[in-house]
Amino acid sequence: MITIENVTKSFRNENSRLVALNDVSATINNGDFLGIIGSSGAGKSTLIRQLSLIERPDKGTIWLDDVDLFKLKGRDLLRMRRQLGIVFQGYHLLEQKNVFENIAFPLQLVNMDKTAMRSRVEELISLVGLNGKAQAYPVQLSGGQKQRVAIARALASSPSLLLCDEPTSALDVITTKSILDLLVEIHRKTNVTIVIITHELSVVKAVCKRVIVMNEGSFVEDGSVREVFASPKHDMTKLLLSYQEGLL
Repeated sequence: MITIENVTKSFRNENSRLVALNDVSATINNGDFLGIIGSSGAGKSTLIRQLSLIERPDKGTIWLDDVDLFKLKGRDLLRMRRQLGIVFQGYHLLEQKNVFENIAFPLQLVNMDKTAMRSRVEELISLVGLNGKAQAYPVQLSGGQKQRVAIARALASSPSLLLCDEPTSALDVITTKSILDLLVEIHRKTNVTIVIITHELSVVKAVCKRVIVMNEGSFVEDGSVREVFASPKHDMTKLLLSYQEGLL
């Protein structure tokens, strides 16, 4: 279980202070499939940097079970980071490495036995539907295939939490559906906790069971996707829903 406890994060420039996260709290249960939505500037990107331990908050903390993540240092912090898989919207693949090598990279960093590593990478290639592509390089792949490699790499160390930062924003409609279907299949097979950060309500509606709506650095709604979208309470949720309906 992940507990976000009174997390505040702000940024300063010469003339002002921007509060990106304003005393936010929530619990993410094991096996959750959670969508976090909001307009640009709502604090979504700052939140994912806290969850992925890239940044530390000004106040508050994040717990994984009974471990305060921001008190970890050195090897303990590195071990914890291996429990966090991250999928970025820009893929972030190593262009000089093929599919197999990209997926294997995090396993090489922990000196996994080569036989075990090969078995794990082959398992992941099959899981994400890239059979026959092990020797292909990123330049030879479509956007959807690159994202599949990124997902497989994020899962390499068997994380307890998979963070997806706008995982479909660079993809066309058909490819988006295939990636979302893949995430649903991964969740069904592994029960890994998945958090998708997105501004697209259609993504949350398609795959998530629960949604948190963000506005100006705060969590303004939190509940099941069905309940929140059927009966929105906050003006931002209503605005996001009306905007989507206007595009249909």
